[in-house]
Amino acid sequence: MTVVETTRARSGRAARRAERAVPRSVGAAPYIVRGIPPYDVLGEESLLRIEQAADRILAETGIDFRDDDEAIALWKKAGAQVDGIRVRFEPGMLREILKTAPAEFTQYARNPANSVRVGGKNVIFAPAYGSPFVMDLDKGRRFGTIADFINFVKLGQSSPWLHHSGGTICEPTDIAVNKRHLDMVYAHIKYSDRGFLGSVTSPERAEESIEMARILFGHGFADQNCVIMGNFNVNSPLVWDGTMTKGMRAYAKAGQAVVLVPFILGGAMGPVTTAGGIAQSLAETMAGCALIQLERPGAPVVFGNFLSSMSLRSGSPTFGTPEPAIGSMVIGQLARRLNLPLRCSGNFTNSKLPDAQAMMEGTMSMLAAVQCGANYILHSAGFLDGLLSMSYEKFVLDTDLCGAMHAYLKGVEVDDNALAVEAFAEVGPGNHFFGCQHTLANYETAFWDSDLSDNEPYEKWQAAGEEDSASRANRLWKKRLAEYQAPPLDPGLDEALLAYMEQRKAAVADQWY
Repeated sequence: MTVVETTRARSGRAARRAERAVPRSVGAAPYIVRGIPPYDVLGEESLLRIEQAADRILAETGIDFRDDDEAIALWKKAGAQVDGIRVRFEPGMLREILKTAPAEFTQYARNPANSVRVGGKNVIFAPAYGSPFVMDLDKGRRFGTIADFINFVKLGQSSPWLHHSGGTICEPTDIAVNKRHLDMVYAHIKYSDRGFLGSVTSPERAEESIEMARILFGHGFADQNCVIMGNFNVNSPLVWDGTMTKGMRAYAKAGQAVVLVPFILGGAMGPVTTAGGIAQSLAETMAGCALIQLERPGAPVVFGNFLSSMSLRSGSPTFGTPEPAIGSMVIGQLARRLNLPLRCSGNFTNSKLPDAQAMMEGTMSMLAAVQCGANYILHSAGFLDGLLSMSYEKFVLDTDLCGAMHAYLKGVEVDDNALAVEAFAEVGPGNHFFGCQHTLANYETAFWDSDLSDNEPYEKWQAAGEEDSASRANRLWKKRLAEYQAPPLDPGLDEALLAYMEQRKAAVADQWY
């Protein structure tokens, strides 16, 4: 290759990369409507056995509802068997209560074009949630700050392949524990115009998150529509603690959506066998979802699940492994039998770097998420280090995968244009299709185009510096942040939100634990 040819190759590649680095938000859908069916892996007999096992767990062992007298009172009134904090349920009781839960609902965004429909054939991608650390190739692993949190909200907003701003994208450890929820909710409102999750770490923080959403949307609209969601975890095995149930009920009482998720590590918080973990998850989640309906019949609720495994040699959690992935497929079947929206799986990995292990494990779990029929897929981008770290590079690598999932979930279109019979007549045997009319008419939309993959010949890649995907991702996230533009927010609403935050922060002393 001559010097001139090398320069042209670099210039052309740079131009194409520059074009691809611009977020393709024009025409991006607010969520995916799947064109392929979810995958059913178990037959009726096996599903019934799992449901019967869950019914036995609920009736014979029961579930503890700790530190929430009102929850216990609701169960007594509903006819459950209550013994102190232990609650047992006759087979079929919870399914009957769950009949009031909606099969689908809309979470409204401050930009109406970005409102999402949760349930049915709809699929929503949201960033990872809950990491205390952040990392990038430049600074390594460190505690997250509010600046990092804002950066990740901006990166999410900049990607057309995500549909929801998420929740605690990383912990802003430079703000007091009892006040940081206000800054996090404000960051979602200020720097994104998509739906978001509020705080769940105490009932008071849940209430304050809901109040900020009311300020944003107006009390009248918020009282009649879902404008915020909360993501709550079971304290597996078989415990719903008062911090969670009081917060859950606060969201439900306000008519806001609740996502309920067991976090089951096989061998620690649940059995090592996949079917046993699925039965446990079904029992725990049905009980939580039913409590929401007792608090407010018809309140939106999402049936959640987080199955994972662990290394039985070391005791370390493992993520992105095959057993939880196939278990997620079965959870999808069970959620559809209950006619509830589903949150399941995500882009999970235990890798400490945005490397081959990270993408292998992440793709395994992400494919399980889309194939099991999940409607709301939290942890779609950024998850690293067993969820202990939020990675800047992995965030943009994962959003690229989310882009591929848009094309995958679209399915195969079959019409006259797609069948291309006329193209065969034009090209004939033994010739290529590069310049035919069908190719020229369809080439811009025929195939999904990665923002990060290098598809050039080896020599061109070598001449360009032998850059790997993590290095390309490092450049891309910086470019995205440099080019980010905040969606407009009404100054009066902004002022009202800041005033509310100031008032709430002044009312209590800082707590750092």
